[in-house]
Amino acid sequence: MSEASAAEQAAVMETRVGGGGGGNALPSTPLTYDGPLWSRLDALRELVGLSRTRLDSRTLAEAGRVLDEAAARRRLSGQHTVVAIAGATGSGKSQLFNVLAGVNISETGVRRPTTSAPIACSWSDGASTLIDRLGIPGRLRRRPVQSADAEAQLRGLVLIDLPDHDSAAVQHREQVDRVLALVDAVIWVVDPEKYADAILHERYLRPMAGHAEIMFIVLNQVDRLPGEAAELVLDDLRRLLDEDGVALGEYGEPGATVLALSALTGDGIGELREVLGQFVAERGAAARRIAADVDAAAWRLRPVYATGRRTGLSEEARDEFADCLADAVGATAAGEAAERAWLRNAGRACGTPWLRLWRWHQDLGDPPTGRLPARAPADEEATARQRVEQAVRTVSERASAGLPTPWAQAVRESAVRGAHGLPEALDQLAARAGLPTGRPPRPGWWPVAVLAQACMTLLQVVGGLWLLGQIVGVLAPNLGVPVLLMVTGIIGGPLVEWSCRLAARGPARRYGQDAERRLREAAAGCGRARVLDPVAAELLRYREVREQYGRVTGVGAAAR
Repeated sequence: MSEASAAEQAAVMETRVGGGGGGNALPSTPLTYDGPLWSRLDALRELVGLSRTRLDSRTLAEAGRVLDEAAARRRLSGQHTVVAIAGATGSGKSQLFNVLAGVNISETGVRRPTTSAPIACSWSDGASTLIDRLGIPGRLRRRPVQSADAEAQLRGLVLIDLPDHDSAAVQHREQVDRVLALVDAVIWVVDPEKYADAILHERYLRPMAGHAEIMFIVLNQVDRLPGEAAELVLDDLRRLLDEDGVALGEYGEPGATVLALSALTGDGIGELREVLGQFVAERGAAARRIAADVDAAAWRLRPVYATGRRTGLSEEARDEFADCLADAVGATAAGEAAERAWLRNAGRACGTPWLRLWRWHQDLGDPPTGRLPARAPADEEATARQRVEQAVRTVSERASAGLPTPWAQAVRESAVRGAHGLPEALDQLAARAGLPTGRPPRPGWWPVAVLAQACMTLLQVVGGLWLLGQIVGVLAPNLGVPVLLMVTGIIGGPLVEWSCRLAARGPARRYGQDAERRLREAAAGCGRARVLDPVAAELLRYREVREQYGRVTGVGAAAR
């Protein structure tokens, strides 16, 4: 049949069914999705939004296409089911299309390829917008000629005859791929010669294994197989489908329907019509197709969201990072310097006047608090900078361990950005967060020690003056008392100083520990604000998208 004669016959058919089938129109009710599918679509939309700054558009393209197609299909009729008939050259798909329609609509013959463009046949009105979405022009739209019972059985069906998927014409294959991405279900027609064709299995069936519930696998031309050969070929076809990962709808389980028939003799056509009628009557193919598309998009995105390892930044890693920064700013050395300053101040206050005079002479050039110089030598400064950089690298690697590549890269980049200027900030922090200005505080027993030391000094002075008065003859000779006073002062002064040293060790150690703690806390706070908080923000974003990914897959939480 030529295209012109087919169009002429279609006009006759429409007249025979009642002037365009106005009495056979289905209510134009938009498609509705159930709660779980709605939740998954919302999660996928949220997932794409959260990921745009971390993933390239090519990675998210398939998910975006699924969302667009889901929104577009939802606005169209939910009372119609669009089913495409696809097959290889010579498989007899157009012949099967004509048999189901009850009249020759699609061109058949020995010339290949025969079907050059998709042809639509609708069993009821109200499907024009669905066919428009497929890009099929009005001249390629048909209506079947059947009995009332047969038409009622397939009411709501929109059947699409596709060009050969293995056509030599590139535009034909492109049309097949385009329409297959938009229809609600697919009938794959194979023949005894090409049912194991690698193009069919590798390019279509294997990638669409997740869409098994909306697929029919029809072995056509079984009239050419003698005896039990049809069952043998059918079993081998099932084996190949199992290797492709296509679940088979047998024993009441969801999956693809596998049938054997002959479009030429009519054997098995009734079974296909019955199964197809039940499938269309359920009105669930469109939603199952969208759900399968969401599954496929989620599986493609799995490498950039799911991970087999536990992720995050442990407290141990945080503590080690803080310790590295504390070492870089010299917190331990600062604490030791503070302890020495406390002891030296105690020595100044409680030491003998003569020893204090000597120490004063030695300490003229030392800082009043014993603090380390504000700026370290050049080599020490370079070493501190290297320690900071190494600490940042270590914590970023530990934080990004186990993350998918895009998120691991984002964590490392946030750590590097935060590390800019961190050594300089730590230098300034060390200069102002170490010891307070002035001398260390004095405990309550210091005045008593100073008074005791003053008494020992006074005894030495009184005893010395007494002896001097006896020597010059002013006082009567009496060596015992002044010598006793002087010996008591000479021995008592160092003894008081030694006692003060023992008593000062505890407060000095606590003072040094407080100074070290303040510097450690300041360094840890600086590192936390500049490095750990940005890293934690990236990890939190990843946990959010991982939770959304879990909702998309229907698990509730992404695989850890």
